[in-house]
Amino acid sequence: MKGTVIKSTGSQYQVRLDDGRQVVCRIRGNLRLQDFEATNPLAVGDHVMVELRDDDFSLVTEIVPRKNYIIRKSIKLSRQVQVLAANIDQALVIATPVLPKTSLGFIDRFLATAEAYTIPAGILFNKCDLYTEEIWSWIHELKELYTGIGYKVLVASSLQPEKVELLHAELKDKVTLFSGHSGVGKSSLINGLIPGLGLKTSVLSTMHAKGTHTTTFAEMHVLPGGGFIIDTPGIREFGIIDFNRAEVSHYFPEIFKVSKDCRFNNCLHFNEKDCAVKDAVEEGRIAMSRYMNYLSILEDRDIFR
Repeated sequence: MKGTVIKSTGSQYQVRLDDGRQVVCRIRGNLRLQDFEATNPLAVGDHVMVELRDDDFSLVTEIVPRKNYIIRKSIKLSRQVQVLAANIDQALVIATPVLPKTSLGFIDRFLATAEAYTIPAGILFNKCDLYTEEIWSWIHELKELYTGIGYKVLVASSLQPEKVELLHAELKDKVTLFSGHSGVGKSSLINGLIPGLGLKTSVLSTMHAKGTHTTTFAEMHVLPGGGFIIDTPGIREFGIIDFNRAEVSHYFPEIFKVSKDCRFNNCLHFNEKDCAVKDAVEEGRIAMSRYMNYLSILEDRDIFR
């Protein structure tokens, strides 16, 4: 039978069959993704064929080709990658301007990675019940910046039912990946979207204002009314990998758009002469924060193939 991987714990996989049943599976020993050096042969969101068995574990016999996937560096095995999820309709980076504060560098690395793997992406600024007037002003500036580039920007709070309802409408009938730092409130948001789910939540560390990991493995949850949410473990740093250095600008849409006017076709927009991108930054047509985050990726030698 055909099904979808909804949870992976490394050696065992929980699969939701197309008829709604859920079974625990192991993967056939010789079944691996071709030409893909990853820590995990299967990821949440993978469509698979399952051989049902009478004993404790059924068997995944085939992996259906993925329409897309999103990866990050493996923390322990730097030369390998971790597939966060597969077959995603949209990816949202959950960010907070306070408790803890999400850096724009983290946001831009996430968005660039989504661009690289052709996944529509956006930003969800969470915990809006804590925003001061000054923070709201900054959020409005960021919303104007990122929506101008073409990204979806949402604002939410698990403590405000009307905001949860608006978010639910944005997720309906889609497979949506939630990612972000620990402590940004992913689990609380999902509990608000899916009543009765009861995901574990935790308070912030009072010493460092950082969250503790409450999600250990990625897991897919069924959204009432249609759709799925993929909850991923909190990520301290989003380590992207497998980029071609000359193509990094392609993953910053506003930079890529202007780059056609550069003097050199292979311009990296760093120290070249007659660079249209640097001119656009100086003129305020490209945000300095985005340009600096582009350069930080360009200077990270570990991510390039």
